[in-house]
Amino acid sequence: MNISLGSDHAGYQLKDKIVKHLEDKGIKTKDFGTHGDASVDYPDFGHPVATDVTTGMADLGIVICGSGNGINMSVNKHKGIRSALCWNEELASLARQHNNANVLALPARFISEEMGIKIVDAFLDAEFEGGRHQRRVDKISVEG
Repeated sequence: MNISLGSDHAGYQLKDKIVKHLEDKGIKTKDFGTHGDASVDYPDFGHPVATDVTTGMADLGIVICGSGNGINMSVNKHKGIRSALCWNEELASLARQHNNANVLALPARFISEEMGIKIVDAFLDAEFEGGRHQRRVDKISVEG
């Protein structure tokens, strides 16, 4: 499995912990940054993650900013991205099971690093259930 990650200055510490956690589990990661607390613009780090997922360079993506909202909105502008903002394990599991989410967005200022790791694990452990959910997922993307 390959996972691409990106964050702004508010999320880089959580991102770094998640990268280490994933690599310890034998998961390949691509870290688009940022790598410090200097103020940066979250779209600059979310868009490369979304591109990796839509082109197949990554199986899944993880994006992080202070509230999770801005970077989530940014990546969801990419056709084929279904990014879910999650702040607990149940939401992360349901995002994969029911919505076939391919990007996880995390709110760094509202969760602990420990909770962030648990959310990531729940996201990765869940699988899309298909069935009635597929019909709904097919209706998410609109043309024009």
